[in-house]
Amino acid sequence: MTPTTEAELAEIVRGANAPLSLRGGGTRHVPGAGEPLTTAGLTGITLYEPGALTLVARAGTPVEVVENALRAEGQRLPFEPMDHRTLLGTDGTPTIGGAVAMNVSGPRRVQAGACRDSLIGVRFVDGSGEVIKNGGRVMKNVTGYDLVKLMAGSRGSLGVLTEVAFKVLPAAATQATLRLDGLDPTDAVAAMSAALGSPFDVTGAAHDVAGRTTWIRLEGLEGSVDYRAGELGGVLSRHGDVARLDAGESAMIWSAVRDVRVLAGSGRDVWRVHCRPSHAVRVLDAVGLDAALMDWGGGLVWLAVPAGTDLRAWLDGVPGYATRVTGALDVVPEVAAVAALTDGIRAKFDPRGVFAA
Repeated sequence: MTPTTEAELAEIVRGANAPLSLRGGGTRHVPGAGEPLTTAGLTGITLYEPGALTLVARAGTPVEVVENALRAEGQRLPFEPMDHRTLLGTDGTPTIGGAVAMNVSGPRRVQAGACRDSLIGVRFVDGSGEVIKNGGRVMKNVTGYDLVKLMAGSRGSLGVLTEVAFKVLPAAATQATLRLDGLDPTDAVAAMSAALGSPFDVTGAAHDVAGRTTWIRLEGLEGSVDYRAGELGGVLSRHGDVARLDAGESAMIWSAVRDVRVLAGSGRDVWRVHCRPSHAVRVLDAVGLDAALMDWGGGLVWLAVPAGTDLRAWLDGVPGYATRVTGALDVVPEVAAVAALTDGIRAKFDPRGVFAA
């Protein structure tokens, strides 16, 4: 089912007698029980005010369309959404609603925050078929319960997004990346922590474990980037030789980091582990694999493990949580108090279990 209006979507949900399997552009969808329902027919930018740094789009609008519109005005989405197609081997078209539903946030999260931090308004259809609006189209609004943040990362379990509103930011005039080679994970985390703890406004910090390569990104005006790169290079020199990559090479590297291309085509299950950067090495030691990507300064660890492996069993005792990205998307077990709260929220938004699939 591919509704083209919010009213049509609401009618479908009201009339549903069985679970619905929600999807956007199909780039991250894992087939499962339920009748397929896609938001791909709900497209278009409904409001864009560059001077106010706000943009509103229907949920099925391709991310590329949004980014092209912003680029034409010298602006960008702050949270650098990932394109999952290379890693997951899928086709389809990434949608802006799908990015919100999964709270997709790229390397720039260390500086600009997650997708939910840029989200200022949503419209969605709940499990009763009611249309709910929360937030607004401006950055300053008071609307009671913050359903905007609740919907980000809810994976369609509370409702079907129909429209999303964002605050956007000016695009950087240029960028540069500082590269260190040969570091082991412990030294890489130390170098990334030093960079992120510096006053030089780092917008990316990642490490390829197998390649023993560490990258630190700086963005902004050319003069500012030159100055900060020089100063930060001096700070990082105690960790090894520092090379500076120009804007073109830097952009290619961070596109690859964003999309986790180093683990694409491995034939293994890919997991992502959220942890403290200081615990990233413990994660790698527990898994015992050298093919991994650390992003967010070590706060996010991407791993490729043998198919069918439950990585959570390997990480028993390591603080953090793990989610399988390829294969079935497991729900991470919650402690009893949190599970009770989650069940209560779902019962309010989806009392018939329409979005349970």
